[in-house]
Amino acid sequence: MARFEGVYVAIVTPFTTDYEVDYKRLTELCDWLIQEGVDGLVPSGSLGEYATMTGEERAKVIHTVIAAAKGRVPVVVGSAAPSTRQAVEWVQFSKDAGAAGVMALPPINYKPLENEVFAHYEALNTVGLPIIAYNNPHDYKIDLTPDILARLAAFENIVAVKEFSGDVRRMQDILAQTDLEVMVGVDDLVMEGGLIGATGWISGVPNALPKEGVELFRLARAGKLGEAQALYRRLLPLFHYDASPQLVQSIKYMMELANFPVGPTRPPRLPLSEEYYAGIKKAFDYAVGAASGR
Repeated sequence: MARFEGVYVAIVTPFTTDYEVDYKRLTELCDWLIQEGVDGLVPSGSLGEYATMTGEERAKVIHTVIAAAKGRVPVVVGSAAPSTRQAVEWVQFSKDAGAAGVMALPPINYKPLENEVFAHYEALNTVGLPIIAYNNPHDYKIDLTPDILARLAAFENIVAVKEFSGDVRRMQDILAQTDLEVMVGVDDLVMEGGLIGATGWISGVPNALPKEGVELFRLARAGKLGEAQALYRRLLPLFHYDASPQLVQSIKYMMELANFPVGPTRPPRLPLSEEYYAGIKKAFDYAVGAASGR
């Protein structure tokens, strides 16, 4: 059985109108997502705007999510930081706080050499908390190829990979060449990933449509292609926004459309154009139409 199985939502961080973290709304969001059937929560990732937070805010967000989960679902914490030492400290903090694991990027500030990647993950491994390695070659300068992942898998605490390359063939190669769990890392490959053996999905759009996301991934994993594809095709225009650099603004707007507003994004992320929001609304209305059978 996979350790990180099912739909894990990379949760947004609610802010007040003056850009303060809204911890009460964060607790409400966690509770709602769990009630809607998600399998896990992932705070302190890029979708959660961790890079805009002070250390105190980030720590309180992590504690708030773990407290809100109340053991009902696992919490996996994003541990990205500018230095290996800081990342190790966030892994240790997450372990002490009661997290089930961490989602860990390689070095993020420059294109690291392979030996630097291994040294970084080796340091994280020493903390003793399960690690989901995060491969995102679009936003960062290193690609965790199947060959690299096969070597990283030798570290006892690296148990899974969040695969964000956007190539479904990459998931196949990882499954063939490593013993790592594969978690789909981009929403618009979730059906394909579920069908070919990915056991988890670290998701974005399910912040707004959790029930639909859970249903889709379970249908795909069960190999129910006809049912999965009917839902997926209606959700896909919305899912494409998860692969955009503007994913945070997009998903927060989707949550407003879903009647679960979570406030603005923090600068430097600013509101998008009316035309952009109109496209999201059109895709959202299409997706909700699928869920309601209209």
